[in-house]
Amino acid sequence: MTAHPSIAQPICLRRPALRVLCLRARLARSILAQVAQRVPVDVVMPDGSLLGGGARTAGRPALEIVRPGDLFERLAHHPKIGIGEAYMAGDWRAADGTDLAELLVPFAERMTTAVPAGWLRLRAFVDRRIPRIQENSLLGSRRNIEAHYDLSNDLFATFLDETMSYSSALFDEDQPLRTQSFEEAQLRKVHAILDLAKVGQDTRLLEIGTGWGTLALEAARRGATVTSVTLSKEQAALARERAAAAGYADTVDIRIQDYREVEGLYDAVVSVEMIEAVGEEYWPAYFRTIDERLAPGGIAAVQAILMSHERLLATKHSYGWIQKHIFPGGLIPSLQAMSETAEDETALRMTAVEPFGTDYAETLRRWRETFLARWPEVEALGFDETFRRRWEFYLAYCEAGFATGYLDVAQVRFEREGAAVAAS
Repeated sequence: MTAHPSIAQPICLRRPALRVLCLRARLARSILAQVAQRVPVDVVMPDGSLLGGGARTAGRPALEIVRPGDLFERLAHHPKIGIGEAYMAGDWRAADGTDLAELLVPFAERMTTAVPAGWLRLRAFVDRRIPRIQENSLLGSRRNIEAHYDLSNDLFATFLDETMSYSSALFDEDQPLRTQSFEEAQLRKVHAILDLAKVGQDTRLLEIGTGWGTLALEAARRGATVTSVTLSKEQAALARERAAAAGYADTVDIRIQDYREVEGLYDAVVSVEMIEAVGEEYWPAYFRTIDERLAPGGIAAVQAILMSHERLLATKHSYGWIQKHIFPGGLIPSLQAMSETAEDETALRMTAVEPFGTDYAETLRRWRETFLARWPEVEALGFDETFRRRWEFYLAYCEAGFATGYLDVAQVRFEREGAAVAAS
């Protein structure tokens, strides 16, 4: 079970005689050399010299280029996808003693300044549009979700905590981070968003995006009646088993159903890290569904990964490595985009925002550490070395984004206009 898209071999690799004529590869080398001079990372060539010149700096993270020709070819043909695919192929690696996420942090900190402005003007010539096949239509959404979440429940069980939560934990800010229980931090996140939506005894709750059922179970323990929808057959099967084993089969209804097809009224709607899979084209449908499903006086709470609005506008049409290899059809929103979409399409208004992005960096660090430590178990499930490197890069890349503030995560409450004032 390899379960990964192919890594296309660049044309200059398929035709070695043209290697020296590949102008774009030479340009990619030149650009990377300039980036290396702007970022406090040593980029080490196979002969030990530094790309861009100079000498090694003690204490600096170091990136070792293993196959320069292959790396520059990949960067030349698609910079945003090539760097990750080059890691998957083993064209570069973190030097001994350098953690991969720590290596990526200086690049994430300088995301908008590492590449000289002159080269950035060439973005239009190298950026690719998101393939239409990844559109989140009713059929497309099912296909996109299955591509990631139906890989294997056993795979996710190897690195997630006991709650099987695949979203950011919420750690206690008054306690040392590294000593805290992961399970307790995940449950703290669940109860924080249930509190935000005022879920309690007799609440009729709609959950958009089931995961493996932990939030639905915790809501049922509060006395709520839960309808939870997912497009993942694997997740639904395990969530149903967990609900039955806990004695909540009668109050927790797990459905394989698109959120747009749900009917009925609910006192609360909760959705944890689901909006990232919706796609900008369908954000209006997402918020309209929430608005339509909420009973009068109802509250919605959404946990969302976020980027700045400026970065969203700059990158939303560009096809990247994460979309190709991890989350097809995915797009991270900004807080402004969520608020404006809700205001334009519904009567919902954003009434509270609780950010905790640094907690996601710690969550991802723990996932990656456990994933690598338990790799033999993952490999035994049929996943190959390319998959290992793909997921190692994915987890480290995201960790660096949250550690530097390039990405954030927040729990956001939505209420109908005037409802918050009337309740106060």
